[in-house]
Amino acid sequence: MSVYDFKVKTASGLTTGLNRYEGKVMLIVNTATKCGFTPQLEDLQKLQGKYESQGLQILGFPSNQFADQEPLKDGEITEFCALNFGVNFPILKKIDVRDADASPLFTYLAEQKPFEGFDHNHPTSKLLLAILNERYPHYLEGNSIKWNFTKFLIDREGEVIKRFESTTEPLDMEEEIELALAAR
Repeated sequence: MSVYDFKVKTASGLTTGLNRYEGKVMLIVNTATKCGFTPQLEDLQKLQGKYESQGLQILGFPSNQFADQEPLKDGEITEFCALNFGVNFPILKKIDVRDADASPLFTYLAEQKPFEGFDHNHPTSKLLLAILNERYPHYLEGNSIKWNFTKFLIDREGEVIKRFESTTEPLDMEEEIELALAAR
């Protein structure tokens, strides 16, 4: 099995297969427009612009599971991301990324690359851990998605090769992206 076996819905509700990105390196991200990590959209777009011609495709999947930080509707999310951060990579239909109603894609991604912890050097790492411990301690159990802006790097064969948590800034992933793009 690979990510190519999954179907997803576009913001307008159309079903599309991830196999349309076969042969590309993908970065799959769960997003939110009202999160402290939302400015990562700007650097994600920089990565898309810089590496698109080499085969990078970023896909954003909005989710409202983390402190109601995605209150917008699907079309509004796409517009917000484009107007505020210049995003032109696909922002897909809002989904659940953890727990009982989680998208099968995100369940698969989390199974393929377990949670290894947050980057403790990130300035908001302690705050995020405090929020999780106080309000959402069950989020810290297992390998499920812990917060917005968890990022999964997928190679050209559709295999999950790396997981980056919210506390990993997009530009800090450049080396791994370049390695994935260089592998043929």
